[in-house]
Amino acid sequence: MRDALLTRVRRFPWATNVTLYGCLFAGGDFVHQRFSRKERVDWTHTRNVAVVAFGFHGNFNFFWMRFLERRFPGNALRPVLRKLLLDQTLAAPLAISAFYTGVSFMEGREEVLQDWREKFLNTYKTGLMYWPVMQFLNFALVPPLIRTAFTGCCGFIWAAFLCFSQQTGDGTITAALDWVRQDRTSGTDRAE
Repeated sequence: MRDALLTRVRRFPWATNVTLYGCLFAGGDFVHQRFSRKERVDWTHTRNVAVVAFGFHGNFNFFWMRFLERRFPGNALRPVLRKLLLDQTLAAPLAISAFYTGVSFMEGREEVLQDWREKFLNTYKTGLMYWPVMQFLNFALVPPLIRTAFTGCCGFIWAAFLCFSQQTGDGTITAALDWVRQDRTSGTDRAE
């Protein structure tokens, strides 16, 4: 299976990476909804997340990873730290902003910047607890050819958190953990 995937990635690097990334990101929304114990899955919301993931996130990550590797080639400590610094200071804020505004736009909200204004800073701070570790591993250990796909795997968990934050949270890990703990102890559906 690994060889089959790598053959496709080598042959169609952009399409394979972007497709894997988009599917995993949309899957994060689906998992969030299942954990929310809603009576029905809101496929419209999953579609909106998928459009943002395929339309922006997957493409941006693919070309961003290529840019970083060309600018700072290799997986030695110095180029990895440079990539990591740029990723967290430039790409992370842009990706968070694209998610909140993109999904709000897709939902037809009048005020597409509302979620971004209310949740961006908390979400960025939370991301700084997760993404530097994931991206360090990505830049240090993962071959450049599949870095976007690896980011998509990490993005699966991140997407579940973002969808929670966008729908019911405030962008903090504390709110997400409280939600998970409360959901387990109460057995009620707070997402409604």
